[in-house]
Amino acid sequence: MQPIFEIDVNRRTPKYLQIAHSITKAIKQGKFKRGDRILSINELSNEYMLSRDTVQKAYDMLEKEKILQAVRGKGFFINRTDIVMPYRILLVFNKLSNYKKMIYDSFVASLGNKATVDLKIHHSSVKLLKEITEASAGEYDYYVIMPHFYEQQEEAIKILSGIPSEKLLLLDKIIPDRFVGSPAVYQDFEKDIIDALETGLKTIRKYQSLFFVHPRLVPFPFEIVNGFRQFCRQYSFEQKVLGEIGLDHDVQKGQVYIVIEESDLVNLIKIIQRKKFIIGKDVGIISYNETPLKEILLGGIATISTDHTLMGVTAAEMIINQKSERIKNPFTLIPRPSL
Repeated sequence: MQPIFEIDVNRRTPKYLQIAHSITKAIKQGKFKRGDRILSINELSNEYMLSRDTVQKAYDMLEKEKILQAVRGKGFFINRTDIVMPYRILLVFNKLSNYKKMIYDSFVASLGNKATVDLKIHHSSVKLLKEITEASAGEYDYYVIMPHFYEQQEEAIKILSGIPSEKLLLLDKIIPDRFVGSPAVYQDFEKDIIDALETGLKTIRKYQSLFFVHPRLVPFPFEIVNGFRQFCRQYSFEQKVLGEIGLDHDVQKGQVYIVIEESDLVNLIKIIQRKKFIIGKDVGIISYNETPLKEILLGGIATISTDHTLMGVTAAEMIINQKSERIKNPFTLIPRPSL
C-alpha cells in the first residue's frame, strides 16, 4: 500500500477527486519524483475497495493534465512535478468584526492563487465548532482556527485534537501547553496590555485612576483584565473594571478609560463633552484595536492594538513556506491626543 492515498468514503468530496488530490499533494510534498510508478488501477481499486471506474476517472483527469503518463504493459508513472495546485483552507473565526475583516483580507491577499479559502464562524460555540469540523473533516489541507471559547473549553480542545496537528494552525490565540506541534500566530493578551501600557507610563502617570471597560455581553479574553489589573497594582494606580459605560456614568477628572466596544467609546465621549472636560487633559481615553477612524476622531484617539493585517500575512506565509513555528503578533500603544 502507498500511504499517500487519503480515501474516506464518509467525506463529501467525490472519491475520484480524493484520489487525484492525494497524488498531487504527494507530488507537492516531494514524496514523488518524475518517473516514479504509482499503483495501477486494479491495485488501487483492490487496496481501497474502490470501483475501477472511480480510479479510472481520477487517472484520466491527471493524464489530461499531463501529471500522469500511462505506459502500456507497465502501468502509470509520474510525468510532471512542476504542478501548482492551490491549497484548500478552512478559516474559522469566532466572530465577524472590522478587525477580523482586516485579518481575512490580508490572509487571502497574501495567499493569492496559491489557495482557496472558505470562511466559517463558530461564535465561541463548541456545538458550532463540532458541526463545522465534522462537516469538513478531510476536506481541507489546512484548518486555520481562532480558539476563542469561554465555556466547555475542554470539549473544544477535544474537538480541535481531532484535526491532524500538521493541518491545524491556531490564529489570534493559543491554548497553553496544548497543540504544541501546530503552528500559531497569536496574541499574548495578558502580557500584551501590560507591555503596551508601560510604553505610555510617563503620560498615564498624570492621571490617578484607570478604568477598563470589559464588555459584559460580548465575550473577550479575560486575560486582558488580568493584565490590566496587574499593571495597575505594579504601578500603584487606582483601578476599576466596568461592564459598560452608560450615559449616566459618573466620569471625573484624573481618570483614564480603556474601552473595547465602540458603543462605550461613543458614550464616554458624550459624557466628557457634556461635562465640558478636556479629553487628553482632564480625562484620558485609550481604545482597544486600531482603526483608521480612531486616527482622526477628535484629533486622534490613542489605541492599544495588535497588527491585524500582519497577523493575516504571517499566517499565510507560514502555510506557503510550510513553517510550524509559534509567532507572537506585535501589540503596541499608539499614542495620540486623547491620552
